[in-house]
Amino acid sequence: MWAVLPFKDLAAAKERLAAVLELEERRHLFRAMAEDVLAVLTGVGSLDGVMVVSREPAAAALARRYGARLLGEAANCGHSAAVAAAAAVLAGEGADGMIQVPGDVPLVSEAEIRQVLDAHGPAPAMTIVPARDRRGSNCVVCSPPEAVPLRFGDDSFFPHLGAARARGLEPKVVVLPGLGLDIDTPNDLAQLLQRPASSRAQDYLSASGIAARLAKPGAGEQSGTAESV
Repeated sequence: MWAVLPFKDLAAAKERLAAVLELEERRHLFRAMAEDVLAVLTGVGSLDGVMVVSREPAAAALARRYGARLLGEAANCGHSAAVAAAAAVLAGEGADGMIQVPGDVPLVSEAEIRQVLDAHGPAPAMTIVPARDRRGSNCVVCSPPEAVPLRFGDDSFFPHLGAARARGLEPKVVVLPGLGLDIDTPNDLAQLLQRPASSRAQDYLSASGIAARLAKPGAGEQSGTAESV
């Protein structure tokens, strides 16, 4: 079982947080979150390997630091395309499965990854961890890697369930607090700051003064520097 971590271009990092964070703050936050995820994945000894999919130099540097494999992209065509490319490579190499985890779930833990893998059944099979709002798919396990076509987005959870059933598979659903919190909106950011866990993302938000700034009344309604990228 291989883990796959798509890493988008930092120039477009977390645009939905532009109302509360400036571009450079969003870039730093996404790098911190992605490192949180990569550190967890590379710490799960039962995985055959970890693949980072990106054309971003910062992603290549992180992959080298953690001993992960880098799958380069000619262009950033989105999360779905990155996962599909990784699945195709892994399938061609005979990998028995793939667990994809996005780079914006900083509270994921090794225990949660093991819990998802333990719940996953024998191939062919699919397991999904939904976002906390039950709209997105924050972690998907497929065995073999191309068992089900994956299309990610804000409302991918139920379409993924339907895609699995169309292939004759009954997907397993595992609800987890760490994997369930992906950081896309100011509300998600507020949730992250309220959680007692320690992560690089939370440390960055605190050390940079962002946490204190957002704690002020009405901070979530203020406009940051929203660059067009």
